[in-house]
Amino acid sequence: MKTQEEIKQVIRLENVNVFQKKNLILSDVSLHINKGEFVYLIGKTGSGKSSLLKVLYGELKISHGNGSIADFNLITLKNKQIPYLRRKLGIVFQDFQLLSDRTAKDNLLFVLKATGWKDLQKMNDRMNEVLQQVGLSTKGFKMPHELSGGEQQRLVIARALLNHPEIILADEPSGNLDPETTKEIMNLLFEITKTGTSVLMATHNYTLFEQYPARTIRCDLGKISEHSSEP
Repeated sequence: MKTQEEIKQVIRLENVNVFQKKNLILSDVSLHINKGEFVYLIGKTGSGKSSLLKVLYGELKISHGNGSIADFNLITLKNKQIPYLRRKLGIVFQDFQLLSDRTAKDNLLFVLKATGWKDLQKMNDRMNEVLQQVGLSTKGFKMPHELSGGEQQRLVIARALLNHPEIILADEPSGNLDPETTKEIMNLLFEITKTGTSVLMATHNYTLFEQYPARTIRCDLGKISEHSSEP
């Protein structure tokens, strides 16, 4: 039987409306994601997937309904709280957003310093831990352009893991990758959920959730709906 900690809800949205400026993108959104759960967010380009993710990491405000992520109330969230929220999230984008003039390890160091780490030994230990976790333990000295696309995405995932996030928000993380590399990234993301970190992954690649079944949320016609869970 699962303990209360194991079934903790890390994301909870109730009857939320999602706006971009004054345009209603999604209406009456209700969504619950548990600790350690993998969930797909699917839909066509422009269906609202990215807007929903922006709500979850604090870039878009909500003014209707109730919402929380990683114990932060999204209704009352203040701008000064957003950096603290993002320390509890890992965000993975399709276009990597790595610092091209720094090594893999220095990309990680930049994030640790920016999120309040001070102890150099602890920072070095944590960088080594996440590089090991994503299979890049020998690549820390390389510049981003010296890494393959799959290795760059692994580095992005390592960066997302630095602050022990409760949830990773991944926006089309396999969009620029070949099928074999996509398989490696998907296996890595599913492994991460076994440590208790949840993953919400936006994608329009429907073959992924046929190969890697999991609970699926669909954005369509301004609404979200839930589809079959993993077997």
